[in-house]
Amino acid sequence: MTDRHREERAASFERGAAVYAATRPSYPDDAVAWCVPARARDALDLAAGTGKLTASLVARGLDVVAVEPSDAMRGELVAVLPGVDARTGTAEATGLPDASVDVVTVGQAWHWFDEAAAAAECARVLRPGGVLAVLWNLRDEAVDWMAAFSVLLHRGDALDPARPAPVVGDAFGPVEGATFRWSQPFRPTDLRGLAASRSHLLTLPEAERDAILDEVDELAAIHPALRGRDVVDFPYVTHCWRATRR
Repeated sequence: MTDRHREERAASFERGAAVYAATRPSYPDDAVAWCVPARARDALDLAAGTGKLTASLVARGLDVVAVEPSDAMRGELVAVLPGVDARTGTAEATGLPDASVDVVTVGQAWHWFDEAAAAAECARVLRPGGVLAVLWNLRDEAVDWMAAFSVLLHRGDALDPARPAPVVGDAFGPVEGATFRWSQPFRPTDLRGLAASRSHLLTLPEAERDAILDEVDELAAIHPALRGRDVVDFPYVTHCWRATRR
């Protein structure tokens, strides 16, 4: 994938913000607890999107600054979390002061960053002993219908779906990892919207996008685990990585 295509993919969320807010999952409490130091007070939620992870940080009593470059995504965040300090900015230039936060969290976004520049910026804004945490909600493809759904989502997708440990540089100690399996109630009829919120589909020509979305509708209508069900358990695997600022 070229840098230009990656930039176009990242920018596509500007027009997919509402469906992202409506269909994307939150994060399990035990995963967030693993990521956030016990004594943390001040947090930066970087590339905060519509506030899925921000809400979990607020619920833990943290003073949160949410940095998000997309006006539309940030607007969705402010609508549900009006008390949060939400600012425009990027992973490479947050605009925060040096050594101003105890934890930086990144949910579903590290792959859009210039990794070296983002790691340096996170190191700059973290206090010594602070933590950089990167979280990924991934579909649990051990479940049959989820595997079929994933095949549709990734058809023709040039972006590698693998989410390896972030490379964070010498300012941090070793990167630690943990995995959390969980599920969230979900309506099969919303699978189309969830698929439509993905950058791959957002950037496809309309006819190609609609063809995939129609197949998603068919999956929801005919798969034995989904057919006729109002609500199902949507299985996720959340992969977390954390590293401590030296």
